[in-house]
Amino acid sequence: MRRYWVPLNFIDVESIRLQGEILHHIRDVCRMRLKDRFEVLSENRKAYFVEIVSESKNESLAKILEEREIEPISKPHLILAVSLPRFNVFENILEKSVELGVHSIQPFFSDYSFIRKPDDVLVKKGPRFQKIIQGATQQSGRGDIMPILPALQLSELLQVFNREQQAASLTPGSLVSGVFAYEGEAKCGLKSYLHEILQNFKPSTEIQKIYVFVGSEGGFSEHEVELFKKCSLKAITLGSQVLRVETACVALVSVIKYELESGRQQE
Repeated sequence: MRRYWVPLNFIDVESIRLQGEILHHIRDVCRMRLKDRFEVLSENRKAYFVEIVSESKNESLAKILEEREIEPISKPHLILAVSLPRFNVFENILEKSVELGVHSIQPFFSDYSFIRKPDDVLVKKGPRFQKIIQGATQQSGRGDIMPILPALQLSELLQVFNREQQAASLTPGSLVSGVFAYEGEAKCGLKSYLHEILQNFKPSTEIQKIYVFVGSEGGFSEHEVELFKKCSLKAITLGSQVLRVETACVALVSVIKYELESGRQQE
């Protein structure tokens, strides 16, 4: 079934107005006309099964036939922190992250990132990034638009991570954790790390967030590795082969999602 994302203000009690770029995409690109049916998603975490009942030059009206709730992304929320790679690589990461259920993307500047400080080019790319996220949201049926958080220097991001860890430690049964992918002397496998969390903190602890740090082309410098270690972040190996940035992101998120879901089913 085709799905389309529309702003909440397009949705009325019994119908949905289709206008502007959305109308162009549905009518001219996808050839959806009178009596055609499809699903509409919006930021209220609802999906609407609709049928086009009227058309004019600048607007189509779709009658709501059914609606359903979309489950929010379950905790722990995965925060994929990516040292900014080349833009085409970053776009691939965005698309796959939406589909895999990453909660949010946190870009950061590092010693080897493609862009090493705030740049107008990154801001100008924002609308394209949002279109990619929206397209992946429609395809996957996800109930929210995955946010791209403001890019930070690595040192600033680690301060944010530390604050969130400390805040979680003050709440009984709460945890914020994190790992970073490293090609160097990482001795801990991802599965072992997750097993340790599940064994030591279940069943009373709720894991709020897991930060997953991935370097861009070139990985992390020795200085950055020391910064991670000072924050008690574990270096995780992904095996003997060196993976591309986008492959590492998909592999890390996929394994974490699978292991945590398996752990919940065994409880």
